[in-house]
Amino acid sequence: MTPSRRHTIETLLRDDPGDVFLRYSLALEMETAGENGPSLEILESLARGTPPYVPAFHMAGRQFAALGRIEEARRVLRDGIDEARRQGNTHAAGEMAELLTSLGSSPPPPRDAPRPG
Repeated sequence: MTPSRRHTIETLLRDDPGDVFLRYSLALEMETAGENGPSLEILESLARGTPPYVPAFHMAGRQFAALGRIEEARRVLRDGIDEARRQGNTHAAGEMAELLTSLGSSPPPPRDAPRPG
C-alpha cells in the first residue's frame, strides 16, 4: 500500500514546516477531505505571510463561496486581487476578478437598517 498524498505532505512538512507550497498543498488535501475549517486557517495564514501567497487568496475565496459564505469570499478575493496586483501577478488578479464577478454584487442593506452617517 502506498502512502496517501496527504500523509506524504505531512511527512515532508515535519522536516520543513515553513514550506509554503507544502502548506498550501495540505490545505487543498484538507478541503478535499471536507476539513474546511483547518483548510481555511492554513490558507488565511498563507495569505497573511511575508510575502502573501497569492494562490491562497483564490483558493480561500473558492472555498468560502462553495460553503455559501459569500461575503467572506468577496472579502478574501478583493484582498487577493490587490495583493496579486502589488506582486505584478495580473493573471491571478484576473482569475480572482472573474470569480468575484461570478458571485454578484453585495445585496443592499435592509430598508430599516440605520444609514451610516
